[in-house]
Amino acid sequence: MSIATKHGDGGQTSLVGGDRVSKGEPRVEAYGSIDELNSVMGFARSICDDAEVCELVKAIQRELFALGAAVATPAENRKKPPPVSAEMVEILTGHVHRIEAIEGVLSDWSLPGEHPAASAFDVARTVCRRAERDLVRLMGSGEHIDPPVLAYLNRLSDLLWLFGRLIEARAGLDASLRDEKHKGNRWSRAW
Repeated sequence: MSIATKHGDGGQTSLVGGDRVSKGEPRVEAYGSIDELNSVMGFARSICDDAEVCELVKAIQRELFALGAAVATPAENRKKPPPVSAEMVEILTGHVHRIEAIEGVLSDWSLPGEHPAASAFDVARTVCRRAERDLVRLMGSGEHIDPPVLAYLNRLSDLLWLFGRLIEARAGLDASLRDEKHKGNRWSRAW
């Protein structure tokens, strides 16, 4: 059996449960962005030397498969996807609080590009935010998505940003947006 089924040659794909839809459908766009996020996170992990961050990222990547399945499964489908729970979101929240409490991590807005792995996590964060926007559009079109799915992506984007700052801090790098020539308000939680 080949992965080249040719079933998608006409621009359609199958959702979980077998329904055929256009590859341009909002649901396909949303779970496609989650798939892209997983790949970008894998790339970031592959160039990261921080064992703690790599271990967390690998665990999150496994959870992203459940997230993608939840989005790829229409509500009316009899087959239920793996659950995405509020507990999963709280675990991410715990990591956010723990990392942001580390001295030097929240010193200022960050200018991407000071460290390769940190930069890769910055790219992953932007893909995560796009996946979140895709999901909001899908929900806005009337499709039901369990609330923890959206909350998970929102918290994950925070955590990905913090991974970059943690890597920079541990490497002794200053990626602060502000310097002597560029004054302004430093860190703000309003971002």
